[in-house]
Amino acid sequence: MSRNTITMAYVKRLLSGAAREGAELADLMREAGLEPALLERPEAALATGDFIRLMQIVMRRTEDEFIGLGRGTKSKPGTFSMMAHAVINCPNLEKAVQRSAQFYKLVDLPLDLRLEKGERETRLVIDSPSVESRDNVLEAMIFISVRFWSWLTGKNLEATSIHFDFPEPPQAGEFRRLFRGRVVYNDKVSALVFPTSWLSLPLVQNPLSLSKFLKDSLALIIVGNAQPIGLPEQIRAIISKEYGNTFPDFAQVCEQLSMTPQTLRRRLKEENTSYQEIKDSIRQDASLYYLGKEELSIDEIALMMGFSEASSFHRAFKKWTGRTPASYRRELLGLPEDAVEEEDDDEDGWVAG
Repeated sequence: MSRNTITMAYVKRLLSGAAREGAELADLMREAGLEPALLERPEAALATGDFIRLMQIVMRRTEDEFIGLGRGTKSKPGTFSMMAHAVINCPNLEKAVQRSAQFYKLVDLPLDLRLEKGERETRLVIDSPSVESRDNVLEAMIFISVRFWSWLTGKNLEATSIHFDFPEPPQAGEFRRLFRGRVVYNDKVSALVFPTSWLSLPLVQNPLSLSKFLKDSLALIIVGNAQPIGLPEQIRAIISKEYGNTFPDFAQVCEQLSMTPQTLRRRLKEENTSYQEIKDSIRQDASLYYLGKEELSIDEIALMMGFSEASSFHRAFKKWTGRTPASYRRELLGLPEDAVEEEDDDEDGWVAG
């Protein structure tokens, strides 16, 4: 597996669980728009997009985020999403890893995660004793961990080394090409080894960005390439953590970034933005997110976004999107015309329908 293609030999190894569950691999290939004949060509390679589409189909067919590899032990759809929601508000990566380990102990999955912290290097030891295809599951867990941590911190993290307690499989080269660090087989334990400094990295994501991530999490994890976090993104992370209907004032943000107000204004100007524009972008993202929560009225969302009057929220939302909040909500939730509060055509007015 390179960062852009995956060989069919490796794909067939991943599909072995679905085959045991009774799935016809040729049918899965056809549903993904791929030629079944590729299954007989181990040297052939799938583009990343084709591989992602195929894996999404397999997960749906098997109803298992382990894609049938566990044989009798399923990771029900939504398990990863629940774990991600459990860790998203952690202050740093160490707390996120600890919480994810606690999460997997609570759900009925044969996964044991243990963090062994050293002065310079730390190991995340992963075991899955009762899973039949545990080598595939362990590879997947380590791969997903590194990519998910990269997204959480906004950094392209590269492990120091990766260790497995099982013999080297035939397609080991596929896995090795995913990482710059050493990949060692036949070791005493399966573990991800990384610099201890990673643990203090702050999480730059928040519940709003998580909701976007989860819509296409498989693709984002497989493709990787977390974008380096620039100054605007750092500010978004600071003011999104405790987002309500107010924002920290500019001086508080300057203090957290250890910058003077003059320096921060100049740096933001160089990035072609401003503190006000960053606040507005967060309000926009939050508005889109909360309009998907049918239990909240549009008036309530307006107050949550810091608008004293719903008509002001209407004008701002229409400026951001070219649409009214009510029409956006109707389309998003598939609701009839009279099911959502509707704004007056006069932008200064607001009526409940």
